[in-house]
Amino acid sequence: MLGWLNWRLKAAFKRYPFIMFQASSPVVIVGAGPAGCTLAGLLAQRGIDCLVFDDDKRPELLVGESLIPGVVPVFRQLGVEDRVAQISTRKPGASFFVTDGGPRLHFSFKNVESHLPPYSYNTPRPELDNLLRVRAEELGARFVHARAELEPCIKDGQPSIRLSERSREVAGLSAESEPLLVDASGRARTFSRLMAIPANKGERDDVAYFAHFEDFDHDEVENGQVIISVLRAGWSWRIPLPGRLSVGVVISKEHAKTLGATAEERLENAIRQEPLLAEKAMRARRVTPVMTYTNYQLLSERGHGPGWVLLGDAFGFVDPMLSPGLFMSLEGARQLAEGVFANGAEILTQPETLERAMVRYDRRIVEWHHAWQELVKYFYDGRIFRIHLAGKNLAMKPSPFNLANRMERHSTAHIASMASGGWTRSGYSRSLMRMLSRYLVWDVPPAESFAVRQVHRDEPRSKAA
Repeated sequence: MLGWLNWRLKAAFKRYPFIMFQASSPVVIVGAGPAGCTLAGLLAQRGIDCLVFDDDKRPELLVGESLIPGVVPVFRQLGVEDRVAQISTRKPGASFFVTDGGPRLHFSFKNVESHLPPYSYNTPRPELDNLLRVRAEELGARFVHARAELEPCIKDGQPSIRLSERSREVAGLSAESEPLLVDASGRARTFSRLMAIPANKGERDDVAYFAHFEDFDHDEVENGQVIISVLRAGWSWRIPLPGRLSVGVVISKEHAKTLGATAEERLENAIRQEPLLAEKAMRARRVTPVMTYTNYQLLSERGHGPGWVLLGDAFGFVDPMLSPGLFMSLEGARQLAEGVFANGAEILTQPETLERAMVRYDRRIVEWHHAWQELVKYFYDGRIFRIHLAGKNLAMKPSPFNLANRMERHSTAHIASMASGGWTRSGYSRSLMRMLSRYLVWDVPPAESFAVRQVHRDEPRSKAA
């Protein structure tokens, strides 16, 4: 009887914490996606009480199924890598194709094993998100199954945000408590919208359509290898998941209008019109609705303020190219947990120390975004394929001590590591890329021959040298 009563009390506390006692969590996270749940788990491991508002809204599909090696150390830190592996397809690397006989570039994560795991995972996102949420709860984070009601306010003469009286009551927070509020609401960017914080947009403003398919043939590459294809218009991804393939196209909004009136028509027609996809899709059967995503390349002008901080997509999102989104969510959570809360929650009572830590966090996340954007641009404008072709040509020429071949392997390793979340911000790696793209690209077609085009053009691209 006592065991049953204890179980009922625990269940009631999780669902309605306010009926038990007035709490005073120093950290309140708005949003229970990967960023919010990872932060909650990492803080709980440090013994820091945190509370997560979870509105229980779960879309059927989410962008961010293809993960990079940089996320694996965070999974290990949370103690969930084995669980992630059980629901995922192991990802050994990524391949990049160019339509109309263009080059094919294969990256293996074995190139990064000196400093990162030489693999990653392709993961159905709803299952992964739920796994991270369950783990955060196991570690001691508390969840409130309700939508957080927020109000803009002024604090210390600056724009700020606070929980409504009703949300405080639902969460069991005392009226006197002033928790740090973390915006992990994703692309909704809840705090920024309420406080009218502007954001800087990137160069691209594309739209993505994607769905899951059965019997969609995959190219003859290593099992689990993700394929990114530069199409006649835009680009596409093919991500092997357990029992199915995630297929998406990323195109300009202008071109999307020419493909049909609905998301389904646009995805089907895009696949049908592209040689790299049409043949592979001959037997394919779509098994999910078609999802639409917009608003790529966005970064908030402010990442923190008095009593609040932005995390993950709420801070900014890079681009689906190279799959940095989930990495940035988990890396941001790690940066907050280790950089701000390294010595516990006491920092919240030390305003000057807290501000310095938040400034460092803010700068670090902005640095990550700028580094990713720089790398992504090499793929969009075709320079990465030009570097690859020039390296292959150079490696085939005789040289003393096989120097040319060593240079080609060296540059390939750095590119793979940058795309894996290892050396993305490395000054040396970024300088190497700039040098290669400017000075070591002899006897190969111009970068424009391999660039991602905004609109459909029928003339063939330059053949690979």
